[in-house]
Amino acid sequence: MTASPAAPFLSDRLAKEQAQQRLPSITAALLRDGDVAWAGAVGTIDGRAGGETATPDTQYRIGSITKTLVAVEVMRLVADGSVRLTDPIGRHLPELADRLDGVTVLALLTQSSGLQAETTGSWWERSPGVSWDDLQPSIRLVHNPGRRFHYSNIGFAVLGRLIETTRGRGWFEVVRDEILDPLGMARTSYDAVAPSAPGLAVHSLADLIHHEPSQDTGAMAPAGQVWSTVGDLCRWAAFLHGGNDAVLPDDLRLSMHAPAVVYDAPGQPWVRAYGIGLDVFNRDGTHYIGHGGSMPGFQGVVRVDVETGDGIALLTNSTGGPGPTITWDLVDLLEEHDPRPVEAWHADPDAPASAGLVGHWHWGPRRFDLRSAPGGELVLTMNDGVGTWSRFVPQDDGTWLGQDDYWAGEVLRAHGPAERAAYLDLGSFRLTRDPYDPDSDIPGGVDGRGWHA
Repeated sequence: MTASPAAPFLSDRLAKEQAQQRLPSITAALLRDGDVAWAGAVGTIDGRAGGETATPDTQYRIGSITKTLVAVEVMRLVADGSVRLTDPIGRHLPELADRLDGVTVLALLTQSSGLQAETTGSWWERSPGVSWDDLQPSIRLVHNPGRRFHYSNIGFAVLGRLIETTRGRGWFEVVRDEILDPLGMARTSYDAVAPSAPGLAVHSLADLIHHEPSQDTGAMAPAGQVWSTVGDLCRWAAFLHGGNDAVLPDDLRLSMHAPAVVYDAPGQPWVRAYGIGLDVFNRDGTHYIGHGGSMPGFQGVVRVDVETGDGIALLTNSTGGPGPTITWDLVDLLEEHDPRPVEAWHADPDAPASAGLVGHWHWGPRRFDLRSAPGGELVLTMNDGVGTWSRFVPQDDGTWLGQDDYWAGEVLRAHGPAERAAYLDLGSFRLTRDPYDPDSDIPGGVDGRGWHA
């Protein structure tokens, strides 16, 4: 890793966070182009002067970031045909069929299952883990399935059980063999492996610490058991962004990025949604995917820009955790002091294949602009920048397939000579060079009077 020009600014910001928030230790790493661009750590793992110094290789409990591992493994079950996203969970776990009628695998993955959030009885995060049989009374609906975002730790316990019954062995063993090992995430484990930090709480009004319990959470483990480092979590973020066919086909991985349900906080703008096992953040139009995590004594976060692959992993051993801005502050400091190079423009050798299609098109009187993009793609936008838009990817049969927004999955066909098509058929819509061009095939025909006053 080459030292980033932003390193002094990043280290200073991390040190200030540790001191101001009174964190025993905190570690962070920033991802760029699939590699760690910077990593740092501040504090001692026991919170005492002279204690063992934290490093980026120190393990912390990652809490609900565990859910992202579980979600990818469930998508592997989808990839090999063992499970369908539309399957009722009762088809695979018959003991739940009556209670979870209408709950699909997809609803569990998108936090829209309607299951209650936490276990009945003792708080599972601080209590010895229970068996699957003992967890049964907690598995119940509190909302109609598929109707709203309702975060459920129990829902991911159910998904962990789905992995176990389908694969015939423990969920983490499956995750380790099929995900962690192929990605080289050797410092991610079910239990702590030294060097690791203990879970601590800091008194709000005194410089005192309190040790938090560290339990094997049993049947609830798929919701938040795992330990990892910021380096391994950057590898994970790089996979979520860039993929690895040995782990998950790209079409399924990318489907996880799409917002499925909105986190609707009263009085606040919609900036967070939930995809398939992933949080989706809308930061001024830039979409980040990832997840937060907490367990007694620990907090963490992973986020990665879906377009650039720039990302961050941050971990701390404090129940109170860091402040609300540290994650974005570090992301912004890297861009400010070590900006991503601007690539020079060059002619695109794939563009001529679509050169006869680019230009102005009209749907009725409304104008659209169609332009070429790298890789032979086309981009359709409304000329005022408002409304629907989409990228279109060329297909072997000479058509283009929509990728985004209203036109995702819809087919674009050009009619007429390749050098200058007469009209476009876009999911049965007709786009013409001139509004209501009489030489084009306009559904319903064209008024014989043409344009008139």
